[in-house]
This record gives sequence, C-alpha cells and structure tokens, in this order.
Amino acid sequence: HGLRINTAKLTSSSPPTELVGNLRASFLVMGALLARLGSAGCSPPGGDVIGQRPIDVHLAGFEAMGSRVDREGEKYVVETDGLRGARVFADYPSVLGTQNLMLAAATAAGTTTIVNAASEPEVQSLAAMLNSMGARISGAGSHTVTIAGVEELHGTTYRIIPDRLEAGTFAIAAAITGGRVEIRGVHLGHLFSLIAKMREAGVVVEEDGDTLRVWRDGELRAVTIQALPYPGLATDLQAPMAVLLTQARGVSYVHERVFDNRLLYVSELRKMGAEVVTTGTTTAIISGPTPLLGSSVRALDVRAGAALILAGLAASGRTEVADVYHVDRGYERIASKLRSLGAAIERV
Repeated sequence: HGLRINTAKLTSSSPPTELVGNLRASFLVMGALLARLGSAGCSPPGGDVIGQRPIDVHLAGFEAMGSRVDREGEKYVVETDGLRGARVFADYPSVLGTQNLMLAAATAAGTTTIVNAASEPEVQSLAAMLNSMGARISGAGSHTVTIAGVEELHGTTYRIIPDRLEAGTFAIAAAITGGRVEIRGVHLGHLFSLIAKMREAGVVVEEDGDTLRVWRDGELRAVTIQALPYPGLATDLQAPMAVLLTQARGVSYVHERVFDNRLLYVSELRKMGAEVVTTGTTTAIISGPTPLLGSSVRALDVRAGAALILAGLAASGRTEVADVYHVDRGYERIASKLRSLGAAIERV
C-alpha cells in the first residue's frame, strides 16, 4: 500500500466527530494541527473500552508549550499564539501522548524535552519520519526525548515499520493450532519479549533475517506473562497469549500492568470451555490444557476479538465471533489471511 498526502490547502483545524470516535489514534491530529494552524479542536478519542486511558499527558504538554486548553461542548479546543519549547514530565509513558507532543514540538520555538516518554517502536518510527522531514528529534526509544524546534518541515518518502502486533498474532496462531507459519518482513527486535515467552512456553521460534518461523513441537508449558510498556510484552498481545496458555500444561498467570480493565474477554473464553479465573481486574489464572469448544462469543475490543478468533481455530466444532468490526481496526483482511494458511474461516 502507498499513501500520498498533500496538505497545501489545509484550513480546517477540527476533524469530524464521527471519524474521531472510531479510532483512539485520531487524537494525534491535535499536535499536528496545533503546530500548523495555531489551533485544534477534537472530540475525546474513541477506541476500545479497556480501562482508563486519560489524555492528560497530551493536554498538559500542550499547556506547558504555551497553549490554552478549553472544553467546548463535546470537543477539546487548544489554541496558541506560538508554541515554545518546554520541559514536560509525562505522568505515565503514553505512546500517543509522546507522539502528539513530538508533533507539536517539531516546529515550536526552542527545545522541548519529554521526560518519562514512551519508548515503543511506533514512537521511534514517528521520530525517524519527522527527522526525515527536517525535524531535530533525539532520544526516541529512551524515556527522555528531546525536540529542537525547526522553522518548518518538508515532504518526505517514508516506509512505515512492520506491524509487530499483527505479526505476533499470527505467530501465536501457529502455536495454538499446531501449525507451522513463516512470517516475512518482520522487525525481530520489536518482538523480542513475545519470542522469549513463546519459547519459554515450548513453542519453536526460528529467526532468519526479517523472517520468523513458528511451530509447536510437543506439549506447551505453563508460564507467567506480564503486559508492560515496551520493551515488555505488549498489552495488545496479552489476550492472544492467554488463549495460547489455555493449551499449556499447568497453571499460568497473566498480569495486565498497562490497562485496568483488559481482561473482560475472559468471560467469553470461558464460554468455550477455558478454565480461567480472575483476581480483580488485572490478573488471570489459567489452568490447562483444556479442550476448547466451538461457541457463540463476542469481540469486546480489537485484540480480544483477535484472541477469540484464535480460540476458534483451536476449538472443536463451530465458533461464531460477533462484533468483529472491532477486529477490523487492527487487522486488514484477517479472515482471508488465515484462510490462506489453511483455516476454515469466513466472514458473514
């Protein structure tokens, strides 16, 4: 895929609310529009209901850089007479918050330093793209990012990084079904934590340049996983890994350390015969192996939906996953890709 963007005639600083509500990352327009037009208005971002995901990091950073932040009806409105560099402390290492402040600071007067910045590959990739456009950003990938403002940015041609979450999902799919999958075009370093835990669970993972080969050779072993900010195991791969662990011998523990309500899918997994109990809202205890049975379940968010599809692949009988529109936001043509690997799956 390729996308050519020309903003020469950009005039509106407020995206349509109905579009913003579909994807949490929509709020990233705020930093870019604020830098370009001096004002930006946006409804609270949409996305999955997986716990508290405040936008305080974004708004506090904008204020520190000389902006006025107000709430007008359903929208946040941010205005500035000129952004200036500032030292910003992020209350938590928010990926989108870090990216939004980078976008705003790229052309601000002076130098901006983001302390406790997110270090995810997506942050590093945005910094690399902005630098290719003339920005001066250093420290991306660490928890302190420094942006020396420049007068203006110019166009660029940039190749986005591979989707580590999609690659990880297909790797887990191979392990849970007992199949063998080769995934090409992968940035292996971005998947180190997942590969380490899969190997600990008994999955064979072979690395070859930008190619990953995954298969299961023998019984899976119970492990403990923790979803953490990068370079820890990605929270977006926690649910698919939990499905894999239903097939592991022994008792596995799943700890969610990023969001406070991301185990809602457990009730759906139980419908399929999984032996899973939760302690509070952030820890699940999985006893296995348990045979999964086809059932009618519902995708509660994008990654939980993907996890239930994987559970359906491993289950006996027919599984129907409702509300798969959630999954579409994170996976392009997931049904046809799985079908090409031999899965009996169809979109209805």
